[in-house]
Amino acid sequence: MAKKIYETPMLDELESGPWPSFISGIKKLRDEHPDERIQEMTSSLLGQLEHSYETRKGYWKGGTVSVFGYGGGIIPRFSEVGSAFPESREFHTLRVQPPAGNHYTTAMLRQLGDSWEKWGSGLQTFHGQTGNIMFIGTTTENTQHFFDEINEYGWDLGGAGPCVRTAMSCIGAARCEMSCANEHGIHRHLVNNFTDDVHRPALPYKFKFKVSGCPNDCQNAIERADMAIIGTWRDDMKVDQEEVQAFVAKKGRQYVIDNVITRCPTNALSLNDDDTLAVDNPNCVRCMHCLNVMPKALHPGDDKGVTILIGGKRTLKIGDLMGTVVVPFKKLETEEDYEYLIEMAEEIIDFWAENGLEHERCGEMIERIGLVNFLEGVDFDLDVDPNMVAHPRQSSYIRMDGWDEEAEKWFERKLEKASAAA
Repeated sequence: MAKKIYETPMLDELESGPWPSFISGIKKLRDEHPDERIQEMTSSLLGQLEHSYETRKGYWKGGTVSVFGYGGGIIPRFSEVGSAFPESREFHTLRVQPPAGNHYTTAMLRQLGDSWEKWGSGLQTFHGQTGNIMFIGTTTENTQHFFDEINEYGWDLGGAGPCVRTAMSCIGAARCEMSCANEHGIHRHLVNNFTDDVHRPALPYKFKFKVSGCPNDCQNAIERADMAIIGTWRDDMKVDQEEVQAFVAKKGRQYVIDNVITRCPTNALSLNDDDTLAVDNPNCVRCMHCLNVMPKALHPGDDKGVTILIGGKRTLKIGDLMGTVVVPFKKLETEEDYEYLIEMAEEIIDFWAENGLEHERCGEMIERIGLVNFLEGVDFDLDVDPNMVAHPRQSSYIRMDGWDEEAEKWFERKLEKASAAA
């Protein structure tokens, strides 16, 4: 029996603009895919979507769909208008964890695609805001079959619901010379340790790890991760003055002044008369602009490590939050250093799980109880430190004179307190 083709005048309008449309992709599956089952599923999907546009209502409802042994990783979608559009009556989405740094081979992608065309609709996205590979559209029965097949050759479901969500890391040192950390090693240690918390939701709400190898933060970890690990350096930026002079000779002094020197948020750069660069390293805030513009001339320092921030998230109860620094600098060189990272994450998640309200992110809890109470409540070596900041410095007009002296006074009081306790 020939598949039913639904009239979609409103969806057709989405193809009329200058940009590629997802509607065109779905229509291609409907019209050209050799599997009649996929043709019928996507045709029915388009019919329901057109109906939603006409009525301005959504008709997907949730439910419970899972695979054996797992409590999450699948987004159930049952249609409330299934009688009118029967082939998309069930259209569940599976979240599958990507490899660290999103490193794929074409063989991997072909294998996943073949499995999804066998058990699902053929619709995929790489990657959603969750970071997962999103396999969109399958039945309750085929959910288990698809999972069993991809799990057999090495893939696992990601997080969904109130759990530790799928971790993400940037492409890192494999392709980026700005890398200051072993992003994929950090990612792998966290995933291996928290696998059970990913698959079995048992937290107040979601908790995300994201790893960026340098302050460019290509993973948007600072504003999107409950625990952000950002590569950085604590010694002086490396400057190749010959490359600086070559860059100035090519672009001109005025170009360098306009696009490098004056763009420094803390006025830490100046151009000497001989076209070399002077850097006020104590005032460098690692914004990365100058390194990105002059990658041959400027590089991160040699004393590399990570900064750890807690509490970043997008809009929910109290609006967007950027992560708060809790560990200004930590070198990750030995297995013990990675254990430090994992143990800290465990203590923070345990404290949040015990003290967070339902549907409350970790950062929202910190806003509610206060950073000092959070640091004191977490059973870990997270003493209050002057370097802990909730908001990065944005103005170059903040007076810095006297800050070092005040910090020294604070450290002296801390030593006196420790001596008295001993």
